[in-house]
Amino acid sequence: MQKGDDVNIMDKYLGKRLDGRYEMRELIGIGGMAYVYKAYDIVDDRTVAVKILREEFLSNEEFTRRFRNESKAIAILNHSNIVKVLDVGFGERLQYIVMEYIDGITLKEYLDQRKDIRWKEAVHFTTQILRALQHAHDKGIVHRDIKPQNIMLLPDGTIKVTDFGIARLSRADLRATTEGDKAIGSVHYISPEQARGEITDEKADLYSVGVMLYEMLTGRLPFEADNAVSVAIMQMQSEAKLPRTVNAEVPEGLEQITMKAMQKDANKRYQSAAEMLCDIDEFKRNPSIKFEYTYFVDDSPTRYIDAITRVRGEGADEEQENSHSGGKKKMSMVAILSAVAAAIVLVSVIFVLLFTKFIQGGRARAEITVDNFVGMSYTDEVAVHSNIQNYEIKVESGYNADYAEGYVYKQDPEAGSSIKMKGTLILYVSKGSRLEEVPTMTAGESAALVRSRLTNAGFKVAEVEESSAEYKKGTVIRLEPAPGTNVQYGSEVIMYISSGEPVAEPIDMPNVTGMAAGDAVDKLVSAGFERTKIKTQYVNDKAAKDTVIAVTPSYTEKQLPDVAITLTVSTGFQEVTISLPLPETEDTVDLQFFVAGKLHSVMTKEYTGIRPKDIGTLKFKVSETVENYVVTVKISKANANNFATYMVFKVDGQAGTYAVSEVYAYTSDSQTNPSTPSPLG
Repeated sequence: MQKGDDVNIMDKYLGKRLDGRYEMRELIGIGGMAYVYKAYDIVDDRTVAVKILREEFLSNEEFTRRFRNESKAIAILNHSNIVKVLDVGFGERLQYIVMEYIDGITLKEYLDQRKDIRWKEAVHFTTQILRALQHAHDKGIVHRDIKPQNIMLLPDGTIKVTDFGIARLSRADLRATTEGDKAIGSVHYISPEQARGEITDEKADLYSVGVMLYEMLTGRLPFEADNAVSVAIMQMQSEAKLPRTVNAEVPEGLEQITMKAMQKDANKRYQSAAEMLCDIDEFKRNPSIKFEYTYFVDDSPTRYIDAITRVRGEGADEEQENSHSGGKKKMSMVAILSAVAAAIVLVSVIFVLLFTKFIQGGRARAEITVDNFVGMSYTDEVAVHSNIQNYEIKVESGYNADYAEGYVYKQDPEAGSSIKMKGTLILYVSKGSRLEEVPTMTAGESAALVRSRLTNAGFKVAEVEESSAEYKKGTVIRLEPAPGTNVQYGSEVIMYISSGEPVAEPIDMPNVTGMAAGDAVDKLVSAGFERTKIKTQYVNDKAAKDTVIAVTPSYTEKQLPDVAITLTVSTGFQEVTISLPLPETEDTVDLQFFVAGKLHSVMTKEYTGIRPKDIGTLKFKVSETVENYVVTVKISKANANNFATYMVFKVDGQAGTYAVSEVYAYTSDSQTNPSTPSPLG
C-alpha cells in the first residue's frame, strides 16, 4: 500500500452514508486492523461508533476471521459494562461493526492523567470490570487482552470493556492463538501461560485484572524492562514487589486480593470472576480484613523417605521396642521376608503388564487430533466434512441462544484433543433460542424473595442499589427487563434494590466561568457538588492560563449533587494557522511536520503524496501548551523517503503569531545536502 492510501481510504468514508443509514462524521481511532468512526444512525436517531476493517485485510482469511469473531463475541454479550454491538455488515468489499458510541476516555488515559488513584476508586473500577468478565465468561468468552487501553471510562465513573478482537469462545478453541512465536496480547498484562503460548482460559483474564489493579494501586506496572521479550520473561519467572512496599496506603486485604489474582500458577489464582468479586465485596464491607492467603510457598516440598521404613511399615518403632521378645522378633522377621517377597511378585507383575502393553502398542489404533466442529451446520457442513469418517458420532441436542438451530454449539472431546481413530465424538446441536417470561413482582417485595423467583425461572440476577425514600432498604424497586417480558432463557435480569436513602434533590450550580480552575472547584464543592465528580480538561485559548472558559453541564439549571462536571480550562496559548508556500515542481511529494521537535503524525499522513502545483500555498494549524516553539517542515519526492528541511517557523503561542526563520530550496534528485538558507525577500 502506498503512503497516501491510508489517508485516501479514511477520507473516502468521511461525509458519506454507509449502507444508506450511517452518516460517517469523524475518524476517532486508527488501529492495526481497522478504522473507527463516529457516525450518526439516521434510522434510530443516535450517535454510534462504526469499526471498518482495513481494505488490505479483506482478502486475508485470518484478519476477517478475527474481525467477525469480535462481532460474534460482543453480539452474544448483553451487560451494562460491555460495549454493545448494534449492527454488522460483512460484504465482499466492506466489513464493519456498529457499536454504541462511548463518550469518555480510556482507563489508560485516566491513569496517565492521575498517575496513581485512591484505592477506593481502584476497587470501584475493578468491580465493574469483573462483573463484565463474569458475564463474558459465563457465555464462554475469554477476552485475552484485558488492559487499561481497552477499558473505557465514562464521565459518571461507569466502566465499559471494549475490543474483543482476539477473544475466543473458550469451549471452541483451547489453544492460545499465536503470531509467529509471539503470544497475542499486551505483554505488560498477559498471564504467564499466555506469554508461553499455552492453553488459556478465564483465569488468564483474571491475571490481567490483577496487573491492572496493581497498577492502579501503585502507579506503576509490576514488571517493566527495555523490551517486550524481557517483560514476557518476567511475567513467567519474576515475582512482583508487594503493593504495600510501593504504596504504604494500600490496605493489606486489598494487597492480598491483588497478589492472589497475579499468581503464576493458574490453579492458585481466583478460579472465576465471581470468586474474586466475593473477596472484594468482603473487603468493601470490612477494609481491615485479612485473608488467609500465603504466596510463593512450595506447598509440595520434596520428601525423602527411608526405604527400610517403607518395608517395615508404621509399626517399625513398636517392633524395635519389642525386640527383646524372641517370639515377636521372629514374627517381625517373617513380616519383613513376606513384604520382600510381595514386592518381588509385584515388580514381576508390573513388568509383564508393561511388556504386554508395549507389544500390543504396535497393533493399537492410531491416535488422531480432533477437528473443530463448533459453529458448523450439522446437516450442511458436519455431514460432508472430509474427516467425518474418522469418528463415531453421537448427537445430543439442547437450547442455546448463541447458535442457530441445527448448528453445533459444543463438542466432547474438544477440538485439539487426541483420541483413537473411530473414537466416540459427541456433538451438541442447538435447538435454537428458548424464551422465558420474566416472573411477576410487586415493588416493595424483599430482594431475597424476588431473587429466588428469578433464579428458579433460570435467570441470572445482577443487583443495583438505588436511592429511594418510597421503598424500605433491601426491597426491590423494579426489574429490567420488566416482568412479563419474554427474554432469552438464562439471560441477566437487573434487580434495582432500595438503599433506604432519599433521592437527592437538585441544587443551584454557581457560575464559575472566568475563575481560576482551583477556585472554581472549591466553589462548586462548597455549593454541595462532589469533588470526585469534577474534572478539568485543558484547551489552547487566548484566555489567561488556568482560567475556566466553559462548564458542562450548564449552570443555568439546577443539578444533582453527584452530577459529573467538566471544567474547560485555558492553557493561555492559542492555535496558530501557518501559510506554507509549496515549491513550483511537477513532482508528487511527501511532507513531514515536526512541532516542538516531535513528528506530527496526523498532518504527515494527511500531506503524503500531494501535488504542490495543485495546492500552491498550504495552510495548516498548530497548537502547543508552551509559549514559544519551532515548527519544521521537511520534504521528499513521493516514496523516495529522502526527507530534508524545507522551511522552519518560530511560533509565539501566547501572541498567536509566527515568523519564517529558515527557507531551503527543493530539488527532486537529492535532499541529503540541502542548500544554504536563503534570505527572505
